[in-house]
Amino acid sequence: MVVDAQEGAWVRAMPWVFVLIWSTGFIVARYGMPYAPPMSFLAVRYSLSILCFLPWIVLAGVKWPADRRQALHLSVTGVLMHAGYLGGVWAAVKAGMGSGLSSLIVGIQPVLTAIWLTSVGGHHVSRRQWVGLLLGFAGLVLVVSRKFGAGGPGDSANWHNLSFAVMALIAITAGTLYQKRFVKPCDVRTANTVQLAAALVVTLPLALLEAEPMQWNLSLAGAMAWSVLGLTLGGSSLLYMLIQRGAAASVTSLMYLVPPCTAMIAWLLFAEPITAVTLAGTALTAFGVSLVVRPAR
Repeated sequence: MVVDAQEGAWVRAMPWVFVLIWSTGFIVARYGMPYAPPMSFLAVRYSLSILCFLPWIVLAGVKWPADRRQALHLSVTGVLMHAGYLGGVWAAVKAGMGSGLSSLIVGIQPVLTAIWLTSVGGHHVSRRQWVGLLLGFAGLVLVVSRKFGAGGPGDSANWHNLSFAVMALIAITAGTLYQKRFVKPCDVRTANTVQLAAALVVTLPLALLEAEPMQWNLSLAGAMAWSVLGLTLGGSSLLYMLIQRGAAASVTSLMYLVPPCTAMIAWLLFAEPITAVTLAGTALTAFGVSLVVRPAR
């Protein structure tokens, strides 16, 4: 009974741990992106993550996917949710788009997911959940609105970096829906390894085309270490498990909490100001997400 209670507490805490870890993505970009081109950074990240997963899999005696079809489905999700999503976001930031605008664009994902589920997927998204999705998006706009119009090099938008951000939005939305539809439950360690290998196959050729070298220093090494241990081994594994356990619309609505949480972390680490608008947007976002994930009576 004690074990069951502890497992239940961990399951309830998983969404909030995921949001906290996932929110550090743009913090990592601030530390590491000035010293590395995006595809090269991601290729090294995927390679190191695979090297971390392999001995864990061997020592735990975990089984690999049962058939080639399952491995193929995992590969598709890896290309979409790692190569497509991360590649698009990091390329957009590298090309001069601010974290606020890129977060806002990717933050449209829950609405796209809900529209797809109701129009094509045959799922029902209730009126209360629709209200929560819209409130969450409105709160997200408030949180990132203070970053608009700053005019700095990290706050510009053009067709170049906008195309990368939109690609990331489409990739994470399609990857989430595809995984929920086609990927059968399997061990998260082997599943993540297959996904990362597929992402590496796509990313590595692009990295070889980048002329900018990686300038290894303490900031880049720290960013890489957290990207591998925290974001990939921790955040991506939690996202995989959450999609397998919950409804797609409820899981993706958690993405609304990422920009507000990022703002809080940036305030703690970099003393970036948090305005009344940021606090209001955070409260509105949290309320909207609660409407989406709250079980129906």
